[in-house]
Amino acid sequence: MTTMTPPPLDQQQQQQQQQQQEQHEDEMLVPHSDLPEGPQPMEIAQAESLNTLDASVVDDPPSARFTWTIDNFSRLTKKLYSDVFSVGGYKWRILIFPKGNNVDHLSMYVDVADSTALPYGWSRYAQFSLTVVNQIHSKYSIRKETQHQFNARESDWGFTNFMLLAELYDPTRGYLVNDTCIVEADVAVRKDLDYWSHDSKKETGYVGLKNQGATCYMNSLLQTLYHISYFRKAVYHMPTTENDMPSGSIPLALQSLFYKLQYSDTSVATKELTKSFGWDTYDSFMQHDVQELNRVLCEKLEDKMKGTVVEGTIQQLFEGHHMNYIECINVDYKSTRKESFYDLQLDVKGCKDVYASFNKYVEVERLEGDNKYHAEQYGLQDARKGVLFIDFPPVLQLQLKRFEYDFMRDSMVKINDRYEFPLQLDLDRDNGKYLSPQADRSIRNLYTLHSVLVHSGGVHGGHYYAYIRPTLSNQWFKFDDERVTKEDIKRALEEQYGGEEELPHTNPGYNNSPFKFTKYSNAYMLVYIRECDKDKIICNVDEKDIAEHLRIRLKKEQEEKELKRKEKAEAHLYTIIKVARDEDLRKQIGNDLFFDLVDHDKVQSFRIQKQMPFILFKEEVAKEFGIPVQCQRFWLWAKRQNHTYRPNRPLTPQEETQTVGQLREVSNKANNAELRLFLELEMGQDLRPIPPPEKSKEELLLFFKVYEPSIEKLRYVGRLFVMGGGKPVDMLTKLNEMAGYAPDVEIELFEEIKFEPHVMCEHVDKKSSFRDSQLEDGDIICFQKRPQTGSEEQYRYPHVPSFLEYVHSRQVVRFRFLERPKEDEFNLELSKLHTYDDVVGRVAQHLRINDPSKIRLTSHNCYSQQPKPQPIKYRGVERLSDMLIHYNQTSDILYYEVLDIPLPELQCLKTLKIAFHHATKDEVVIHTIRLPKHSTVADVINDLKSKVDLSHADAELRLLEVFYHKIYKIFSLSEKIDNINDQYWTLRAEEIPEEEKNLGPHDRLIHVYHFLKDPVPNQQVQNFGDPFFLVIHEGEMLAEVKLRIQKKLQVPDEDFSKWKFAFLSLGRPEYLQDSDVVSTRFQRRDIYGAWEQYLGLEHTDNAPKRSYAANQNRHIYEKPVKIYN
Repeated sequence: MTTMTPPPLDQQQQQQQQQQQEQHEDEMLVPHSDLPEGPQPMEIAQAESLNTLDASVVDDPPSARFTWTIDNFSRLTKKLYSDVFSVGGYKWRILIFPKGNNVDHLSMYVDVADSTALPYGWSRYAQFSLTVVNQIHSKYSIRKETQHQFNARESDWGFTNFMLLAELYDPTRGYLVNDTCIVEADVAVRKDLDYWSHDSKKETGYVGLKNQGATCYMNSLLQTLYHISYFRKAVYHMPTTENDMPSGSIPLALQSLFYKLQYSDTSVATKELTKSFGWDTYDSFMQHDVQELNRVLCEKLEDKMKGTVVEGTIQQLFEGHHMNYIECINVDYKSTRKESFYDLQLDVKGCKDVYASFNKYVEVERLEGDNKYHAEQYGLQDARKGVLFIDFPPVLQLQLKRFEYDFMRDSMVKINDRYEFPLQLDLDRDNGKYLSPQADRSIRNLYTLHSVLVHSGGVHGGHYYAYIRPTLSNQWFKFDDERVTKEDIKRALEEQYGGEEELPHTNPGYNNSPFKFTKYSNAYMLVYIRECDKDKIICNVDEKDIAEHLRIRLKKEQEEKELKRKEKAEAHLYTIIKVARDEDLRKQIGNDLFFDLVDHDKVQSFRIQKQMPFILFKEEVAKEFGIPVQCQRFWLWAKRQNHTYRPNRPLTPQEETQTVGQLREVSNKANNAELRLFLELEMGQDLRPIPPPEKSKEELLLFFKVYEPSIEKLRYVGRLFVMGGGKPVDMLTKLNEMAGYAPDVEIELFEEIKFEPHVMCEHVDKKSSFRDSQLEDGDIICFQKRPQTGSEEQYRYPHVPSFLEYVHSRQVVRFRFLERPKEDEFNLELSKLHTYDDVVGRVAQHLRINDPSKIRLTSHNCYSQQPKPQPIKYRGVERLSDMLIHYNQTSDILYYEVLDIPLPELQCLKTLKIAFHHATKDEVVIHTIRLPKHSTVADVINDLKSKVDLSHADAELRLLEVFYHKIYKIFSLSEKIDNINDQYWTLRAEEIPEEEKNLGPHDRLIHVYHFLKDPVPNQQVQNFGDPFFLVIHEGEMLAEVKLRIQKKLQVPDEDFSKWKFAFLSLGRPEYLQDSDVVSTRFQRRDIYGAWEQYLGLEHTDNAPKRSYAANQNRHIYEKPVKIYN
């Protein structure tokens, strides 16, 4: 069945899902670098699935809902695509990873179904949501929304961490019913202009910055700073010299970048700048925080400006001051402290606009009651505490706190609330209520908006771009990486306020419910310029502001770039001729090269017009090499069927009369971009070039290499013409002479036949003719001294074939300790043919570990530059080459760790991490339990008893499954541990209290959880702390239960008096009075999810949180920004 509807959204459901979205949101491109290890065939995993497009007969509307019913869901292991559905004239499908895309969450994305067949430069924009339907309680369906500009580089987009797998696969949760999962996609398509054909310079006068991988956050900031003209001028005036290199000097790299932004016609690369930061490729693929980068970069520039003509520029532009004060109410005492700021962090949550944030910033806090201020000489006093501004800077940077740390969730969330900001900001309003008494009131603090930095996405990723008014005119421009476009004021201001957007219906008669999307694109940083300073700040910057050496350097770069562009445009008129000579063979063979004769990329090349006669080209060669034209004989190279590349035949006199272009066509149609030649040069007795003698058909041109086993060295010794009917035995003296050996030294000869996919090097019979040995022009003979009897054992590679085999398969591997994945620990020269045992044996030998089986190796992910998620199993791969391969790329990195037991033994064991909660001591100890996979929970408990400190010798233990501060399961003693997964849940062991062992017929064992409520309107319940069981007796009132809980938890009376007690069912609290009989609330035993009915203890969570204070606005996935140089 195929149907279509504009998608209805329940408002209450939307609010609750918004809470879930804030907690888990992480829209992003499918990270193909982190796909599950092993081959990823294009065929989708087989599954019985039903796809429906809910609609009532509408011709491909711009918005629609697609429903995908997936059967046998738990059996799926590979990624899975839905059927293709059409919305807005485009083909779409859902991509799902049922076991997570290398994470412990369900991963789900929207994919452009026909991306590989679309024309170059295609682009389409869509807003969409994905939902996993809760089939028992629809209001618990999990829904996430985002928007994206799909293109060839980013043809799929969505959520890597959509929902926890533990929650999805829990059969009592309602997301999997009869092993069926239902997924919905709501897609709204907007038409967009052709992305790639846009010429930013021509259309706007400005150019963009290229994205290195995840550097859009940096690009938006750099464009903002560049368009603050005074800042750009100061950067140009920083002292640099012609000897500096941009990649090693931040000032020069920034000067270079700004110059190119000012004078280039195309988008500008930032690699020189990031190299000057000391970043590697991995850093460029790691998204950071704009605010943090802004501070770090300005601090670095401020430091590098010291002692120069532009010292103090950063302070003059961005530095303001405020006064922190505490003023006693009842005594004459006031404490003040002046502090500087370069930017201001303004609250978004709970504030409707910038003025509301400033009001909150200067809000007076009363210090009274338990929070009185200790004033010198006066003791504890009631006081007022606050902040007022002494002065504002000419350029005011406002960092909007779109990302905040949520104490209750213990994680970062993005605030997408509507938040307005004005085109003109008056900070003198209301008689200067933001200003301190000592502020200079003669300065008019009226600001005009210069730029709006936008973040589109969620807490785990997204995209940055900027709206800027470079000259403060009415024209706004959007700087989105390489693309710059003209925009109106509505797009730059109102559409970046955030909040919700409602899309119109294409078929309003079918369903009147609104199609709403949360706007995940919203302002993140604002830059205002003070009106009275704007002529100074937005000043003229021209070439005279740029150092002469910089102008010369950058103009030269531009000229070289232009020359390359011109060469590329005229490439069809020219041919590249690469000429190899004996000198190249001597230089390369045995150093960079061992097989074949030469690397053509390292020989002399000539760029010659195709119409030039070849005889004229020989004159060019004569000028370059000093070889007379009549002494030159050129050979054509040919690629043989065995993939070797050898000189094939000399050019004929007739061919030399042709043009270069005609010869190129003759030489090698498979490689018609260039003409490759070998220049044969014959020398006379006086060592001067002589014309080459005419070559007969009987003559063969052979090339010779000599091998020295004692030093493992191969070298080129020359070439000879031999008669096909001649025999090697007749020329041994000549070969000894070429090698520098005595005339009577016995030598062995081998023919180097091929080296791919494996080496073939065969013995040559010295007494057979060259023709009988099937030798021809261009063949290679390797020879060596005949090994003395018994000497073969002295050398690692006594013969030419064994040496070539070694060279072909050798591999230097960089080993890194798994816990320090960015640092090389040591290098080992290994062979690609080494077995698993060979490799771990060499590593163990290097680390001086007696048992190689205690070494565990992990392969390298070439895309993420990180270890692969799963280590290599014991003898899980045959060869070193298998360990180093990652899809179609080969790495030279392996990670190692040293285990405490042999890996084969470890792989036969199940490892569980168990948190043991002591019965009487306030402590939790994590124990690692290793047992054979066929063991039971009883075996775990017996093992645990030998490791923990019990309250008494006869104490019994139980094992619980805890998830999100709720107890979901008590494990049966007979349950197999191989089915237990501690990756998602916490396993907790504890003593069984005596009162639970002797339950009366009317006693009830209930769940007791700690909770608090969100301050937001729907007041969603959040659990925290350690859940526990409690026995309640028939007729027992809450007052009696409270006494037992207080004693169990050892809470002081003062704190306990503030606690509230409630009966909770499916997340809804019903508060209890001391006189209420608790047992009456817990009558049903067969409820949906026993943990959803519990006695709740509402109070503040005083447990210590993990440190987050370094930067509350930093995304949860980020490393701190560092500029190393």
